[in-house]
Amino acid sequence: MPKDPRNGKPLKGKTLKRKREQEDLSSLIQRVEDLNVKEPLKSFADLPLSDPTASGLSASHYKSLTDIQSRAIGNALKGRDILGAAKTGSGKTLAFLVPVLENLYRKQWADHDGLGALILSPTRELAIQIFEVLRKIGRYHTLSAGLVIGGKSLREEQERLGRMNILVCTPGRMLQHLDQTALFDTFNLQMLVLDEADRIMDMGFQRTVDAIIDHLPKERQTMLFSATQTKKVSDLARLSLQDPEYVAVHEAASSATPSTLQQHYVVTPLPQKLDVLWSFIRSNLKAKTMVFMSSGKQVRFVYESFRHLQPGIPLLHLHGRQKQGGRLDIMTRFSQAKHSVLFATDVAARGLDFPAVDWVIQLDCPEDSDTYIHRVGRTARYERNGRAVLFLDPSEEKGMMKRLEQKKVPIERINIKANKQHSIKDQLQNMCFKDPELKYLGQKAFISYVKSIYVQKDKEIFNLKELKLEDYAASLGLPGAPRIKFIKGDDTKERKNAPRGIAHPSSDEESDGEDKKKEEPQVRTRYDRMFERRNQDVLADHYSKLINDDGTRVADGTNGAADDADEDDFLSVKRRFDAGDKDLDVGSDADDGAEQRKDAKVVHIDGSEPLVIDSKRREKLLKSKKKLLKYKGKGTKLVYDEDGNPHELYELEDEEGFRARGDAKEQQAKFLAEEAERTRQADVEDKEVARQKRREKKEKRKAKERGLAEENYVAQLPSDVDDVSTPAESDEEEPRPTKKPKVSFVEPEKSKKGDKQAKPAAEPKQIGSLEELEDLASGLLG
Repeated sequence: MPKDPRNGKPLKGKTLKRKREQEDLSSLIQRVEDLNVKEPLKSFADLPLSDPTASGLSASHYKSLTDIQSRAIGNALKGRDILGAAKTGSGKTLAFLVPVLENLYRKQWADHDGLGALILSPTRELAIQIFEVLRKIGRYHTLSAGLVIGGKSLREEQERLGRMNILVCTPGRMLQHLDQTALFDTFNLQMLVLDEADRIMDMGFQRTVDAIIDHLPKERQTMLFSATQTKKVSDLARLSLQDPEYVAVHEAASSATPSTLQQHYVVTPLPQKLDVLWSFIRSNLKAKTMVFMSSGKQVRFVYESFRHLQPGIPLLHLHGRQKQGGRLDIMTRFSQAKHSVLFATDVAARGLDFPAVDWVIQLDCPEDSDTYIHRVGRTARYERNGRAVLFLDPSEEKGMMKRLEQKKVPIERINIKANKQHSIKDQLQNMCFKDPELKYLGQKAFISYVKSIYVQKDKEIFNLKELKLEDYAASLGLPGAPRIKFIKGDDTKERKNAPRGIAHPSSDEESDGEDKKKEEPQVRTRYDRMFERRNQDVLADHYSKLINDDGTRVADGTNGAADDADEDDFLSVKRRFDAGDKDLDVGSDADDGAEQRKDAKVVHIDGSEPLVIDSKRREKLLKSKKKLLKYKGKGTKLVYDEDGNPHELYELEDEEGFRARGDAKEQQAKFLAEEAERTRQADVEDKEVARQKRREKKEKRKAKERGLAEENYVAQLPSDVDDVSTPAESDEEEPRPTKKPKVSFVEPEKSKKGDKQAKPAAEPKQIGSLEELEDLASGLLG
C-alpha cells in the first residue's frame, strides 16, 4: 500500500484517489507538450485527451479525425490562436469544442473559477446545434455549460449565468448580459471561439463584437472557424490575436465545395421562377429539399401559396421573424422528415446540420460567392452525395459566373424540359383575388425582393432596371406592381440630371407630342369632364373679392373687368398685403392705398392702432384671443395690501429712503432678528395648536368609550321584570362580541387571607322585584 512521504502512514481511499488523479493530470500535460502538431493523426485515440473527453467522444460514435480536426486540435491543445478554414460539413464544430473541454480540464476548472470559455455564433439555430454537440461529448465532465440566445427569459438566464464555465451564445444577447447582469464577470476568461467568423466580423455584427471584446481580458486564447475565413488585418487586430496559426486544409483544393456535390444553374427569367420551382417540387416528391430566398416575406408568401396548391409533399418554412419555439420545432421536424421541402432565408445557410438533404435550390441569387458556398453546404456533408441548383435571371448570369469562377466553384448550366414545366400563374391570381391576406403577402414579398436587389453592392450582378418587375408582379398573382418609393426617387434624379433638350423639349416637339397624345385613345375621367364644363361664367361669391391689376375690385357677378386687363404688363400685383402682418393677414387698407369696403368696420383695441375688419377672415380674427394678444399691450400683475391699495408684484425701494433708515448691515441684522422672532412665535403657536388637537382627540376617544359602556349596560338590563332568566337558561343566541371587552358589573368574592386557593366567585343574585333592581342600580352608581 502506498504511504504518505511526509509521515510514512498509509494513504486512505480519498487521498489515494486524489493522488492518482494528480498523476494522471501530470501525465496528460506532459503528453500534450510532447505532441508533434506536424504529424498527421487519424483517430481521436491518437490525441492526448482526458478520460472524460475520450469517453464522451466514444459514446457519441466519433472515432476518426477529419482534416480540419487533425490539424486544428493539436495546435489548440498547446494554447495557440487558431484561424481555421475548411469546407462546409468537414467537422469544424469538434475542432474547437474538444480543445475547449481539454484546456479547462487540465486547468482543473471549477464553478468558483467563473466563465472559462465563450463561444459566439451568428444565429440562434447554429448556437443550439453547437450546444447539443457540447452536451454529447462533454457528458462525463463536471464543467457547467449554458446556452444564451434571444427569445428566452432574460431574468432566468441572469440567475444562472454566474455559475457557468462554458457559454454558447449569440452576439446580441451576450452583449446585453455583459451590460445588464451584475453578477456576470469575464475577468478570468481563458478561451474565445467565433464560429462562422466571417459572418460575425462583417458589418452586421461589427459594433456588437467590438463591444464584447472590450469586456474580455486581453490575455486569452482565440479561435476563429469558418468555411470562408476572414483574413483582413483589421479584423484580426480587433480580436487581439497573437501569432495565429492559419489552418486552411482545403486551400490548395481544386474547388471550394465538397467533391461529392453536383452543382448546376438554370437561366430563367424572373417572372418564370415560381413556375419552374413548382415544376421541380412536383417532379421530386421523394426527396428532401431546401429552397433559399432573399427575404422572410418571400418565404412566407411562397409557403402559403404552395400550401394552398398542395404539391403532395410536406412543406415547412424558416425565417428570422418567427418565434424561437417555432423555429426549433421546424428544425426538428425537417431533421426527422424523410421527404420534405423547407423554404428558408439565409438564417439557415450557415453551419446547420440537417441530415440527408438531397437538393439545395437557390431561388434568388445569393449576395456573393461566400453566401453561395454556405447555402450549398447544407447538402453533401461528411462525404455524402448532394445536388444544388441555382436559379439566375439572364441579367445575373454573367456577373455571378465570374464571381463563382474566382472562388473555384465548379458549376454547369442545365436546361429545363418544356414539356415538364407547368404554369401556376392563373391559380395564384385566382387565390389572390379570393384571399385578400394572400394578396397582401404577395405585395410585401414583391416589395421585399425589389428592396433586396436595390441594396446590393455588386451592381454588375444586381441591376434593378433590367428586371421585368411588372411581369414578376403578375407571376405572383398581383393585379399590378406595387409602387415603391426609392425607385420613384431614382427616376426623379435621372430626370433632374437629364440634358436640357430632353428635359425641356422645344415648342415644335411639344406640339408634335400633343398631336400624338390626341391620336392615342385615352380614358376620360370625371376630372376631365369637370374641366371641360361650359358654364364657367357662373362665379362663386369669393370671385367678387378679387383685385384687378389697377387696384380696383372685380365687378360682382362677372369677370369682364379681368378680361379687359392689360396683357402687356410684365409684372402685376394681384393682391396686396401688409408686410408687418403676415401671420395675421390683417392691416390697414388705407395705408396700402386700396379702397375700403363700404361695410368695413373699425375696431379699437386698448394699447394698439384701430383694426379695419372688411372680410370674413378678419372677422374671425376677433374670435382668436391668441392673435389679438399681438395687438394688446403687455399686462402687469397687481397685488393688494391690507388697506386695499394696489401694488406691482415687485417694487423697488428708493435708494435715498433706504440709506436714511441706517447702515445696510444694521438693517440686515435687524431684519434677521425680527424674522427669527416671528419664526419662534409661529413655532409656539403651531405647538399649541397641535396640543389642542391631541387634547380634543383624546376627549373624543373617552366619550366614545363611555358611550360603549352605557350601551353594554343597557343590553344587560331585562326588558320585562316578570320574565327574568340567566344567560345559561336563555335559548337566544349570544350577541356578537365587540372588539373591546365587555364591562363586568358582578364583583367576585374576595379570597380570605391565608387561603391557599381562592374560592370560586359566587353566582350573581337573581333579581326578583323592582326594589331589588333599584338597589342594584344605586350600588353600581355609587
